[in-house]
Order: sequence, then structure tokens, then C-alpha cells
Amino acid sequence: MLHHRAVIAAVALACAGLAAGCATASTAADRVAAAAVDFVTPTGGSVGSGVVWQDPLGVVHVDAQVRGLTPGNHGIHFHAVGRCDGAGSLAFASAGAHFNPANRKHGLSVPDGPHAGDAPTFTVGSDGLGRINFTTDRVSLTGEPTSLNDTDGSSLVIHAMGDDQVTDPSGNSGARIACAVVRMR
Repeated sequence: MLHHRAVIAAVALACAGLAAGCATASTAADRVAAAAVDFVTPTGGSVGSGVVWQDPLGVVHVDAQVRGLTPGNHGIHFHAVGRCDGAGSLAFASAGAHFNPANRKHGLSVPDGPHAGDAPTFTVGSDGLGRINFTTDRVSLTGEPTSLNDTDGSSLVIHAMGDDQVTDPSGNSGARIACAVVRMR
């Protein structure tokens, strides 16, 4: 009887693992477009990477990991230009302003907002590691006018501090400390 219960438990565990694997595989198969992001510092050092992808319903998913950043909250936004030049008086100024084709106000918590490129703040742990994971239906990888894949591309910029989600134009999120060009696959 004990052996029988162990076999049933092992089969149940295997089925659960198989179901989880199928769920992940079906998500990847349902991607209608995908892009890679590789985050660099103003001096060109690599601090992380990830993927940006769009599902059949038009929702864009961002999943990335970063390392070596200051612990605490950090703002992150899609910016209007696909360039990440770190040199100059303002690091990553080449990325332009937040992606904002509808000319809205900044912040996920304002009535006249948000910018299409606004995103939730993420946290870097005391070990310098952080996971960026959010979805948005305000941008697209495939269709205008909200496509990140327009003629000058787009970038994903990490800021030094958390985003207050209300202050225009950038949520008081501070300096641009890391940047990744959104590169279509």
C-alpha cells in the first residue's frame, strides 16, 4: 500500500511538471513577435538581458534580469529612440524621451496618462540582482502607431530611483543608469 501511494505521488508530480512545461512552451509558441534587450551602463558594461514579446491579444511582455545595480527601487521606461550612447552630459540622452505617441502625461497613476512607455517600478535586492517582469497593452511590436519597431527603433531605460508614477515627464526617477536597445528577432 505504501509503495502504491509513492507511485501515485510520483506520477502526479511528473504530470504537474509536464503541465508546467507545456504551459511555458505554449506561451513561447503564441508569440507573434519578439525582441531581445541587453542592458549596458553608461561606460558600456553589461548589466543584464531579457526578452520583450507580444502575444496574439496584442499584450507586450517584458521579462529581464539585471545585476550589479544599486539596491532599491528603479524606474524603467520604453524610450522613443533605439540608441544607447552612454557618453555626454546626460547618459543615454540618445534614447530620447519616453515613448509617448499619444502625447499623454507621465505616470500610471494620473488621469491624463500614462505615456505608452511608462512601466511599474522594479526592485533590485541587496545582492544587486533584479527581475523586470511586466506587461503592457500601450505599446506594440507589430502595429503602428504604438510600435516600438518604428523607423528609429526604441530602447528600454533603467533609472537610478523609483518612479513616483505621477510627476511629468519622468516620475522623479533620476538619472539614466542602464539602457537596452529593443532589437527585433
